[in-house]
Amino acid sequence: MWDRYEEPLSLDEIANTAILSKFYFSRVFRNLTGTSPGRFLSAVRLQRAKSLLLETDLSVTEISYRVGYNSLGTFTSRFTRSVSLSPARYRTLARAGLVDRDRGPGTHPVDGARRTCPVHGTLRLPEELERSVRIYVGAFREPLVQGRPVACEILDGAGRFTLDVPEGTWFVRAAVVAASDFPAPPWQRRPLLVASGPELTVRHGYEHPPVRLAARPLTALDLPILLALPELDSTGATGDARPLRMPALTGS
Repeated sequence: MWDRYEEPLSLDEIANTAILSKFYFSRVFRNLTGTSPGRFLSAVRLQRAKSLLLETDLSVTEISYRVGYNSLGTFTSRFTRSVSLSPARYRTLARAGLVDRDRGPGTHPVDGARRTCPVHGTLRLPEELERSVRIYVGAFREPLVQGRPVACEILDGAGRFTLDVPEGTWFVRAAVVAASDFPAPPWQRRPLLVASGPELTVRHGYEHPPVRLAARPLTALDLPILLALPELDSTGATGDARPLRMPALTGS
């Protein structure tokens, strides 16, 4: 998928490459990645589209074809559903270092009637890692990281974090980026390590056990989490990143 995302890949073709039936392949793939082959391929295409939007001046139409979509409308609707912004607006805001917190589905702050619950946790880095890092921790509605997190926090090193999330089921994910990548804009930073927590069901009034994350190297089964979190750093005119802690949001 990573090598041939621009092609009209079918489940049969992908499964045949693995010399498995499509039913068995789908089951194994979901066990390894937490999602279906079709959704993973879609996420790969959208991730590549984000890179092209931010790193090139190609038109949205040309980008849609380059990442495997034959219909501009289909590409635009899927991109907007995933990112909560249209491709053109995503390009404009991300390049300007701005966050559109007030528009798009699933981007409105939780109102006072909806209670949030604190989820505490820790993130551990490999002992052999000898460099300064910045860590992004977010809670998402699905194991496949797309769109905005419902809550997030930025750490300047291993340690404790707290996410204030609404009641529901969430997936905690983290990306570790070298501090030397700054002040490069978010889309040019590449995660050194990632971390994943188990499915977490949050209920008000219940003391939830702490989430313990251990960072590990990226593999081909991981999607680049950082490009799903471009708004975690706000970049000013000088290019300096300003860490921020986001409140819980109602959508992904």
